[in-house]
Amino acid sequence: MSKAFETYDLGGKRLANRIVMAPMTRSRAYGEGNSPTDLMAEYYAQRASAGLIITEGTQPSAIGQGYPDTPGIHSDEQIAAWRKVTDAVHARNGVIYLQLMHTGRVGHPSLMGRTPVGPSPVKADGQVYTHAGPQDFVTPAELTHDEVLETIADYAAAARNAVAAGFDGVELHGANGYLIHQFLAPNSNTRTDAWGGTPEARIRFAVEVAKATADAIGVDRTGFRISPANPYNDIDESDRTDVDATYAALVDALAPLDLAYLHQMEAPEVRDLTLRLRKAWPTTFILNPFTGNAPTGPDELALIQDGTADLIAYGGLFLANPDLPARLAAGGPFNTPDRATSFGGDHTGYTDYPTLG
Repeated sequence: MSKAFETYDLGGKRLANRIVMAPMTRSRAYGEGNSPTDLMAEYYAQRASAGLIITEGTQPSAIGQGYPDTPGIHSDEQIAAWRKVTDAVHARNGVIYLQLMHTGRVGHPSLMGRTPVGPSPVKADGQVYTHAGPQDFVTPAELTHDEVLETIADYAAAARNAVAAGFDGVELHGANGYLIHQFLAPNSNTRTDAWGGTPEARIRFAVEVAKATADAIGVDRTGFRISPANPYNDIDESDRTDVDATYAALVDALAPLDLAYLHQMEAPEVRDLTLRLRKAWPTTFILNPFTGNAPTGPDELALIQDGTADLIAYGGLFLANPDLPARLAAGGPFNTPDRATSFGGDHTGYTDYPTLG
């Protein structure tokens, strides 16, 4: 049997297999105050055969919201609503982590009633979707030193809320051009104080968030996601010398914490860096491998077999195949994701994908 279908111990939690449901924004948190709904509970419960579910990005504070109808974990009503999701997944013997995603400069005042924040007042090139349609990104307000410390505390508080809501752990989203990634990247972090400049200074925010979160809920419940050289949301990490130095420094600083896992979303042409980071990381290494325009599929299970990763994360195929582990074991067939229903809407393209048999 392929190692992908063997059980795995993650921070003391037994995973049924080594197949991970990657975090995917779906913008269906229609409950009061951006709370999860019963439909969301059904969606995640349908996918409980994953070894590990990582939820959609969830804002740790109101200012961390970048898109319409994304869920939060900073109010009592949100905690109670998320408990329905975790109960539904646990009832099917699943394991579920909440992804904490502060979007930083990626957002719009119409969503949060104030100017988004970032490490520096550097506007991202592009647009963000709002209820009124696409809007240009705005210049963010630069976080002061005290506000940086407050934001770190927000992550820790949100992690405690996640545990109160029944989650098995949290993943800190340090990828895809959101706030932690904005601190890591030199084009979005132009600070000259202790939070910017050299790679060692640019990683400080990420490391302090990880430490605060691990102190709040335990290292065995804390994961961290990265995406070196990923240009999403106008991040420029095209200087490979700087990228290699930054992420080597980040992993060296995070490794002694013994977090539950490191989760890398792989950009093109960085497999050499992936292998170096994997070698340097002391605990579980999850990989969402680069596969070009094709979704991650059965062939990528070989990356578990050869030791490139401990677990493999699947996005698009998990969106459309709630029973993905069974389909991977059988070699298919696979439902095709309906991209028109990815964000917002009702059950269509959300909970109505058929299972095998």
